[in-house]
Amino acid sequence: MDFSAAPTTPTDPRAFKSFAEFYPFYLTEHSNRTCRRLHFVGSTLSLLCLAWAVATRQPSFLLVGLLCGYGFAWVGHFGFEKNKPASFKRPLYSFMGDWAMYRDIWLGKVPF
Repeated sequence: MDFSAAPTTPTDPRAFKSFAEFYPFYLTEHSNRTCRRLHFVGSTLSLLCLAWAVATRQPSFLLVGLLCGYGFAWVGHFGFEKNKPASFKRPLYSFMGDWAMYRDIWLGKVPF
């Protein structure tokens, strides 16, 4: 995946008709390696919080997981990527993009 290439699709996340169209745009919005790493850390912490909430039957850890996931991602966007998260305009596709990118980092398709 070439993260330096400009997107060939509209830059308004609301213009995409499918997640398949949205995901390449999503990746261009994560061209900064530190931003991607912060997303990865936040997503990992979110999964750990989910597991802890299930194991201890304490649903309050779900909130902690959300705060970890979005907190790390937003620091990545505002502090390093210098853009606004797509989740402000396309929350569901953006959430799906987080997990698709997480998977693709694990699979080596997206550089960590």
